[in-house]
Amino acid sequence: MTYPMPHVLELWLVRHGESTFNAEGRFAGWSDPPLTPAGEAMARALLPRLAGIQFDGIWRSDRIRAQETARLAGFPRVPADARLREIHFGDLEGKTYLEVDEEWQRRLRSFADFAAPGGESTPEVQCRAEDFLAGLAVGRHLIFSHGGWIRCLMAKCGCDRFPDKAELVKLDWSNRKVIP
Repeated sequence: MTYPMPHVLELWLVRHGESTFNAEGRFAGWSDPPLTPAGEAMARALLPRLAGIQFDGIWRSDRIRAQETARLAGFPRVPADARLREIHFGDLEGKTYLEVDEEWQRRLRSFADFAAPGGESTPEVQCRAEDFLAGLAVGRHLIFSHGGWIRCLMAKCGCDRFPDKAELVKLDWSNRKVIP
């Protein structure tokens, strides 16, 4: 199935499939854990949903979980960009939600006021994301990235939630709205 080419900046955002850190409940951030077998299956399930769609650009994070998701979804040679990485969790990297104190848990849930100790804040991730998007031409772009990165963009479009593993989220970035 093909779609008419948009006259806006349309983003098709894919969160990577389940990684080994996801399976263990660990914050991966800039770490580079691989996909689990379940994550590989999630990525392969994207193939029929993306087949035949015309994209003006296809991009991915430089982390292996995004690379493998793109490959298994039918896009084996996709340029990588570090600006598409997950938030850098700093001192929280590799820890589980239950290993951090209640204040960090609250900040993680709200996300808007989160700043990882020794890592990044959500406004810094938002700046990285917007810097990347500023270089894209009008059209439809497919981006394989991470939950926190995608959540930052969704929040700017009025939908503040964390995307599921291997979820496809469509945004009309020109008009800052989610496409159903």
